[in-house]
Amino acid sequence: MSEAVKKPKQRMLALDILRGITIAGMILVNNPGSWSNMYAPLAHAPWHGLTPTDLIFPFFMFIMGISTFISLRKFEFKLSLPLFVKIIRRTVVIFAIGLAIAWFSKLCYGMAGGKSFLEAANSFDTIRILGVMPRLALCYGFASLIVLLLRCKHILWVVATLLIGYGVLLLCGNGLAFSEDNIISIIDRAVLGVDHMYKDTVDGVKLALDPEGLLSTIPSIAHVLIGFWAGMKMMEVKDINMRVNRLFIIGAVLMFLGFLFDYAIPINKKLWTPTFAVVTCGLASTLLALLIWIIDIKGYKKWCRFFEAFGINPLFMYVLGGVLGILFATIKFDGTSIKTFIYNDFLLSMLGDATLASCLYAIIFIAINWCIGYILYKNKIYIKI
Repeated sequence: MSEAVKKPKQRMLALDILRGITIAGMILVNNPGSWSNMYAPLAHAPWHGLTPTDLIFPFFMFIMGISTFISLRKFEFKLSLPLFVKIIRRTVVIFAIGLAIAWFSKLCYGMAGGKSFLEAANSFDTIRILGVMPRLALCYGFASLIVLLLRCKHILWVVATLLIGYGVLLLCGNGLAFSEDNIISIIDRAVLGVDHMYKDTVDGVKLALDPEGLLSTIPSIAHVLIGFWAGMKMMEVKDINMRVNRLFIIGAVLMFLGFLFDYAIPINKKLWTPTFAVVTCGLASTLLALLIWIIDIKGYKKWCRFFEAFGINPLFMYVLGGVLGILFATIKFDGTSIKTFIYNDFLLSMLGDATLASCLYAIIFIAINWCIGYILYKNKIYIKI
């Protein structure tokens, strides 16, 4: 066993905090009291454009790239059968959890709507195949194998090939239009089938155009690889100030390139356009640099303990949020769900402001999740997926 493998794990606090911020953000925007009453920053851009909510998922994927570098460095980036099996197993498990959550949602909402258990459980013909967890699984698996099969110095060439190739595909295949003639929708409908896709709505028009579809996974893989490369550049130097400088420079260059090419290919989260990938990676790199400066250099750590409870068990906390969100909306007492009671009967009746009540419900929901995460955090329980 090499020395790299023998070294004990040293968690990067700033990385955990940024990871925790993204998980808390995901839970916040995924669980409003009402989808019809949301503050604008807590909603995704309808089509082209960028909101704070659009940053959450790509930030997590950027962090996943850095974490992948730190993890594979222990194996000196050498592919072996045990490592290959480990990557494939983790990819399959994460993907399967995503499918399980989709099935569980169909089951609970079906039974809440009056279906029997068997009727609600038999939803495999309409279950959504792709989503957040499946995308994380695919990007982790492909990115890990790419960096193990190729030398690290070639990573940027792979990133450029994936992003440019995808950009050409969008420009040549009507890919920037919200239409079922969009090459993204055409491929997804042909491979996945309409019944297994997310139906997006823009300006009242609902189409089978999945924001986590097959083709848009291509730039997402490049997204993780950018995070991997940024992590490699950051960890090349031991001086923490140099690490911060490198992350700031990487962030500035990526943001400049992304906003510059926005004129050719608009920033669009639902298509995961190349400009979206580059800009959000740049913003994530800059924010990570800022957090390292605040937390690790200046030593201001007390404010971030809340997010650490989310950051040490990120995937578990995300799954927990998804499961609790489903249960709160479907478990009923005297015909009233937990969500309806908290939002309508308590917050809305007390405040009279639907948007504020919706936001406060999401905050309360985060607090409930945090309590569970804090118990794990205090007992140093790390649940790996």
